[in-house]
Amino acid sequence: MDLKKIKKFIEVAKEGEVTKLSYEHEGTKLSVSFEAAIADIPRVSVQASSQPTKSSEKASNDNHHVVKAPFVGTFYSSSGPGEPAYVNVGDKVSKGQTLCILEAMKIMNEIEADASGTLVEICVDNESFVEFAQPLFKISKD
Repeated sequence: MDLKKIKKFIEVAKEGEVTKLSYEHEGTKLSVSFEAAIADIPRVSVQASSQPTKSSEKASNDNHHVVKAPFVGTFYSSSGPGEPAYVNVGDKVSKGQTLCILEAMKIMNEIEADASGTLVEICVDNESFVEFAQPLFKISKD
């Protein structure tokens, strides 16, 4: 996707007073979100990925520890647009390791693993809204 198309995408979203808009085409994802306090500065992320962010395997609750959202907010898999994800499926994680950021009321909260093991599933998509106690990650007990 070229820069002119990206600028046009942002302009259309802004003119339509859209707060969040996403587009995906041929492995490229483009998301734009405007926050009320900083409406003139869009946050844009463009990603090209060949592998899904979620595990295709269904994890059994008996064999896996589930990390749940401690409050409602917006889920971010990395520290910022264009930055690598904190964790990916298959990674070894340690208790206390940052897994993601959950934004609530304009405050960025690091969510840490409360168990050690191997990450087997990321249960939500980047920049999605999550509810209280919604599963975020599944970690196998090593």
